[in-house]
Amino acid sequence: MKTYTVAVVGATGLVGQAIIDCLIDRNFPLSSIRLLASERSAGQSLLVGETMVLVEALQPESFAGVDIALFSAGGGVSEAYAPIAAQAGAIVVDNTSFFRMHDTVPLVVPEVNPDAIHQHQGIIANPNCSTAQLVLALNPIHKQYAITRLVISTYQSVSGAGKSAIDSLEKHTAQLMSGHSDAVPRHSIAFNVVPHIDSFLDNGYTKEEMKMVTEIQKILGEPSLPVSVTCARVPVFIGHSEAVTVETAQAIDPAEVRTLLANTPGVVVVDEPAILDYPTPREFSGQDPVGIGRIRQDLSVQNGIVFWCVADNLRKGAALNAVQIAELLVARQLV
Repeated sequence: MKTYTVAVVGATGLVGQAIIDCLIDRNFPLSSIRLLASERSAGQSLLVGETMVLVEALQPESFAGVDIALFSAGGGVSEAYAPIAAQAGAIVVDNTSFFRMHDTVPLVVPEVNPDAIHQHQGIIANPNCSTAQLVLALNPIHKQYAITRLVISTYQSVSGAGKSAIDSLEKHTAQLMSGHSDAVPRHSIAFNVVPHIDSFLDNGYTKEEMKMVTEIQKILGEPSLPVSVTCARVPVFIGHSEAVTVETAQAIDPAEVRTLLANTPGVVVVDEPAILDYPTPREFSGQDPVGIGRIRQDLSVQNGIVFWCVADNLRKGAALNAVQIAELLVARQLV
């Protein structure tokens, strides 16, 4: 079996470490792995399988001999170093938002639009975490019933904002429990829901919300599809949840959708409301599949359904999808 040299850029971050775990868990054919991070993080050692590997400082020459480079170190790093990696001969899978909407960069979820991978010119983009989990469910519905409109509300965990957000939730929760509410900022996520992720735009939406709009349109190949999104941060450590309203051109039946999604790769249907069985972020933390439940008729329109969608944002929302793209490159002999 052919093996490959893989670089993980941002290896010490939450997603970087999840990428390492996914590579090992899925037995990716590694010949070697190069862990890259900032000067501040260089010199650490991380466990890769059963081997401790030294973290190196990211440099322009870091990509010599690298076959696939998995980036998750922020848009600025990707902007500066992804083209360097591609020029050195690596195929870049970028987990940041920087390249997602570039016309020459495919935005890929392997279960949904695998053929788009052939359009790459050295860089392939990973979608936003909330987009990645949702399009797994939307794609089969769209193929069967033709989606005409989407309304989405997300309930996103603090891990989507990095380790510092996890630390803040722990710290502020402890302060509030101890009666020190004066030490907790107004927009702290502890015991709170904050309807604001990323910066606000002139249209009243946030960048996070508009990312989902444009990415869903690009992945589904429907640039004019009406999509409205509200993104909120909730006091959950890992796992994003979404309430989704789907309108379709064809008559749509919840029972048929339940069967359709149950037979969709990467999706698990958990939908027995009579026994309070539905997916929650806590039970899907550390899991690869996307959980779908609460599938029901939309009573406000003629052709519509509503459902609940949950996934581990560090895995299918980021690391797993990136590794699956790498696996697709190998399977299609593109690397």
